[in-house]
Amino acid sequence: MIKKINLGVLISGSGNTLQNFIDQIEQGKLNAAIQVVISSKPNVIGLERARKHNIPTAVVPYSNYKNVDAFSQAITAELDKYPIDLITLAGFVHFYKIPEKYKGKVMNIHPGLIPAFCGHNYYGNKVHEAVINYGAKVSGCTVHFADNVYDNGPIIIQRTVPVLEDDTPESLAAQVFQEECEAYPEAIRLFAAERLKIEGRKVRILKPLDDVPLLDHPRDVGTD
Repeated sequence: MIKKINLGVLISGSGNTLQNFIDQIEQGKLNAAIQVVISSKPNVIGLERARKHNIPTAVVPYSNYKNVDAFSQAITAELDKYPIDLITLAGFVHFYKIPEKYKGKVMNIHPGLIPAFCGHNYYGNKVHEAVINYGAKVSGCTVHFADNVYDNGPIIIQRTVPVLEDDTPESLAAQVFQEECEAYPEAIRLFAAERLKIEGRKVRILKPLDDVPLLDHPRDVGTD
């Protein structure tokens, strides 16, 4: 049985990925407790989603800090209030400078196939617009360990979708998000099962997840 994992979730907007985590937990597909949701912007829908499920929240407004170091330290201070096993960036659009104690314990999902269409200012529909404008035939999502360079950390999982002739950024985003909803929880389960080994630029999956039993009943969404 995969152990229950404590998550810290960083958001900046609607919290669609957060909602996917909540749904997967409630359905018994993800053995996790979301300890805290931290937003870089106030009054976003993602905070409402968290509060609806009694998940603690915090707001660390990016605009309130003079530099990335100060902003990141404020986020870390909020995370440190909780027992966090894994930090998940979930539509978090700002740079978080990862302290030493959290290295190898931060995941991100990118709505494109890294190393294409990624890096600073490539997020959300900007990625999908770039994919379509370039004439790419496939796109998808990438779950990776985050490091202190934009979209640079070792890749855990990638899933692909075709780019259709009549796709718009919105229709492509919908296709990619369907894959994100499967890929991100899968990566979290692998991490919780201690099946991920970082070897330089590569992540080796030590054992197929199919060999690790999932939950047979729902678990708490928020804290214990």
